[in-house]
Amino acid sequence: MKRLLDLTISIPLLLMMSPVFVLISIILKVQIGSPIFFTQERPGLNDEPFYLYKFRTMSNRTDEQGNLLSDEKRLTEVGAILRKYSLDEFPQLINVIKGDMSLVGPRPLLLEYLPLYTPEQSLRNLVKPGITGWAQINGRNAITWEEKFRCDTWYVKNWSLGLDIKILALTFSKVLKKEGISHQNQVTMEKFKGSKEVM
Repeated sequence: MKRLLDLTISIPLLLMMSPVFVLISIILKVQIGSPIFFTQERPGLNDEPFYLYKFRTMSNRTDEQGNLLSDEKRLTEVGAILRKYSLDEFPQLINVIKGDMSLVGPRPLLLEYLPLYTPEQSLRNLVKPGITGWAQINGRNAITWEEKFRCDTWYVKNWSLGLDIKILALTFSKVLKKEGISHQNQVTMEKFKGSKEVM
């Protein structure tokens, strides 16, 4: 039923929004250049890696030594708009259709985080990662890593089709209100370095 819900929503949505998809691609091609997509290997169900797709929001600007500038300095104007309305996540509908992800589930994080999880936190990868999830409607990037993981494991233990529908409805409201986009005035969430407490 969860897979049916994913396909029933994601396929028509991708088709309906395809003109917006093309328009964003053209704007990014002109303003940032190639590639227009950000792709990165992330852990999926049972830690199996897959390639995540997002619209690219940052330039490749470097300093005089060739090192990448901070995220704040590389975030482009169009990239900030895409993030503000969560449009940078739109290509992940392709991941959902392919079966790598679900519409709802814990967000797919970095492969390098896997050894840092506590046994409780590792439960988050017993389900497919999602475009949105319980953590995203309860603070998104404005909450701590530990709070995110508590939300993720709660979702895994309490999953139901009704819960997924509720999360999708609340996600739409959160996106419109543009809540929880940044963490403590940072462009991106700081890296996870392991929990300071046993969960």
